[in-house]
Amino acid sequence: MSEATSNNSSSSSSNSKTSRRNFLAVPVAAGALAASRLSPAAAMMAEVGVSTITIPKEVTGRLAETPKVMSFEGRGMTGAEVFAKLCKEEELAAMFCCPGNYTVINAIAAAGIPTYGGRCEGAMCAAADGFSRVTGETTACSGTEGPGFTRMIMNIAAANAARTPLLVLASNMTIAADDREYFIQAAYQQPTTTGMKKYGKRLIAPDRVHEYGAYAFRNLKSGVPGVVHLDFPAEVARARFTSAKQDGALEAVKLTDFYNKDRYRTESRAHPSPKDVQMAADMITKAERPVIVAGHGVFHHKAWDVLQEMVNRHEIAVVTSGPMRGHFPDDHKLSAALSYPALMSADLVVFIGQYSMPSPSEYGFSPDVKSIRVHPVAEDLGRNWPIDLGIVSDERAFLEALNDKLGAKKREAWVTELAAQRDKFEKDIDGIYAKGLQTSTETGLLHPAVIAKETCDFLYKGSIDKKQTVLGWGGWTIGNQTGRWLRAYRPGQVVNCAFQYGAIGPDLAMTIGAGAAVQQGVGPQKPYQGSPVFVITSDAGAAHSLFEMDTAAKYKIPVVALIYNNNSWGMWPFAQGSPRSMHMYLFQENLRYDQMAEGLGARGEYVMTAQQLRVALKRSYDIAAKQGISTVINCQAKKEFTQGVRLGPEPSVGAIMH
Repeated sequence: MSEATSNNSSSSSSNSKTSRRNFLAVPVAAGALAASRLSPAAAMMAEVGVSTITIPKEVTGRLAETPKVMSFEGRGMTGAEVFAKLCKEEELAAMFCCPGNYTVINAIAAAGIPTYGGRCEGAMCAAADGFSRVTGETTACSGTEGPGFTRMIMNIAAANAARTPLLVLASNMTIAADDREYFIQAAYQQPTTTGMKKYGKRLIAPDRVHEYGAYAFRNLKSGVPGVVHLDFPAEVARARFTSAKQDGALEAVKLTDFYNKDRYRTESRAHPSPKDVQMAADMITKAERPVIVAGHGVFHHKAWDVLQEMVNRHEIAVVTSGPMRGHFPDDHKLSAALSYPALMSADLVVFIGQYSMPSPSEYGFSPDVKSIRVHPVAEDLGRNWPIDLGIVSDERAFLEALNDKLGAKKREAWVTELAAQRDKFEKDIDGIYAKGLQTSTETGLLHPAVIAKETCDFLYKGSIDKKQTVLGWGGWTIGNQTGRWLRAYRPGQVVNCAFQYGAIGPDLAMTIGAGAAVQQGVGPQKPYQGSPVFVITSDAGAAHSLFEMDTAAKYKIPVVALIYNNNSWGMWPFAQGSPRSMHMYLFQENLRYDQMAEGLGARGEYVMTAQQLRVALKRSYDIAAKQGISTVINCQAKKEFTQGVRLGPEPSVGAIMH
């Protein structure tokens, strides 16, 4: 048996200092260890004097570099630098990219904006999305012309469905070569993202680069967030602008509409009319079982504190929705996240910041329930769901005004009903776990319910602060099981990677992006800065972003990734009864994703039982927390565990559609 296999077999609890994972965790001079104590590959490297995996000094030293101050003095600024300066002033939170669109990404990095270079443009797009989902901040991703740009499409669409304020940047060869098919990689990009963006523009006038940058951020930071797509032909990115004194002010020569951000957009937000607030207060006061659906607008506008203050005093149930969870804590007595059947008793539902609006049949409310919807854009009110009262307002402004109107009120029957349904739900899922554990014992493989519950117990019921760890989740079989046990206790703690669009594969990359936000301590992640992040994904999903473990290792973003390895696509039951079709749904069995991770500078764990999983979780977390080293835990299962999977009810814990 090879060294790599023995270290990751069912006896993986061994903590030998010569194991591959510890070998990667500390610098070891080539040849310092005997060949018999290394894997064959490592022994050969030692023999020929090749060092082990290392992080280039240019990566570790990047933050020590002084940001470049963009100026029109001297040679002036390029169009890319003009745009980068605008991004810096707009406090772009981070950029994730692969090499390509060189002048633009280099200028953004030089300006001092946190930047991350990964292995695939699509994964980097998902990482930027993940960063935004746990912070609410605007992020960017970038790719080169046609191939790099088209690799981002799936995750651009996913970000659009999640209403993420994501700036998509791409180069686009030259305007001069239009229609000539002269260059490789040329593509007309803007038509491709039609239906996947809030705003987009191909920049063809170099003197308007700042103006269109202003268009971009006006759309990113106003109204309902969304994707903005800009592509830069070379004539725009490389154009150079100098300066001149005009009326005593420094202005850019030949650069139009060069204004500060307070002149091209406003921070003003829509406020509800007093009449509308009074009507809403009257309807809520009269209701016996009111419930607020707190959508991602509550998160983006940081309204979670006033929401909790108001419902505490007036005893209104709350259930969150959206691509992130935690802007109302799941352990609050008024949380309906685990009390889905109780929602049928609600006599009033108040949608606040529900950007992806369901139809009545998609949510578990009575068809006769009265409704109020609060939304920052009037045109969306009344779409999909008939309303009794529509209010145009910023979410926080509405909650503050409503909080001033509502007095104290007790709803003991409503609180009791929520508690009873919560207890029933937890007993039901404990029963699911018990059956899953029995199945695991009988088969010697990990049932998805066991993976989900053991991971969540480790994060929420052990020695770790239950509010600490950000967790992203996705996949079909494992995702639908995981959602039942996941809990969010504070804003931006849980990332629903599959939200609305249902993309397969962004989970790991998206969580790495969220991990970058935790490492920086951005927004609601500040109290937990530097903590490891977790992701639970599938073997099908891992194919799309497993190589980003290199990105996590390179930037010391500690990620613990659990891969549910059931040797198949989750939709394999659709091939039952068709023997000539089944092969399309299956992978090779027992693939070693843990060993792949080791080759990328991370650790690997291979587990087949609940006990092995518990040991691997603790060991992986400890190493991530103390050394900043990531781990892939390969959870071996089989395809038959897919049977009986169903989507989580909407809206509640585990919901993925709205």
